Amino acid sequence: MPRILVLYYSSYGHVRALAQAEAEGARSVPGTHVDLRRVPETVPDAVRQSAGYLDDDTPEAAPADLAEYDAIIFGTPTRFGMMAGQMKQFLDQAGALWAQNALVGKVAAVFASTGSQHGGHEATLLSTQIPLQHFGMLIAGLPYSFAGQTCRDGIIGGAPYGAGTIAGADGALQPTETDLAGARFQGAHVAQLAARLAVATPARQVA
Repeated sequence: MPRILVLYYSSYGHVRALAQAEAEGARSVPGTHVDLRRVPETVPDAVRQSAGYLDDDTPEAAPADLAEYDAIIFGTPTRFGMMAGQMKQFLDQAGALWAQNALVGKVAAVFASTGSQHGGHEATLLSTQIPLQHFGMLIAGLPYSFAGQTCRDGIIGGAPYGAGTIAGADGALQPTETDLAGARFQGAHVAQLAARLAVATPARQVA
């Protein structure tokens, strides 16, 4: 039974909505166990309240938890073309896993929310993949077999590098059904890859 972790950080709920869709997609693959977790908040409560951040009762994850899964799907808002600091701090605490090669060969994927169509959407998806490759993870994107990527009927998030949504400069836009469908597709795609790897013969380690 492949174990999938959907791990995210969300300020205003856009990434959380995508995360729930990713988890739904992963659970659609028979025999898959899926956990939905968030990274710890680093912003003080007073700042969160003044900025209008949404409360989130999703259980938190710890860096050590990552080793327990066959695949991990990471979700983050865009901060100047990169992942949010909360996600970066979480990954920065996973040095022990890196030293132990604990994540080598596990499937990884990324999804993101961005304020504008050209506000670093693809840059965030790609730059978030960099530390995951340092961990030795196998990157899964959002294949063009998800036909929604070519939709021209509105503002659509996502790219071949991962699912996504465009929130608008004021955060008023919510994930479209196409965005959510892309997240569900990616979640199922990752679960299917993890299932195939789970039954494969482990690669021989070469000194």
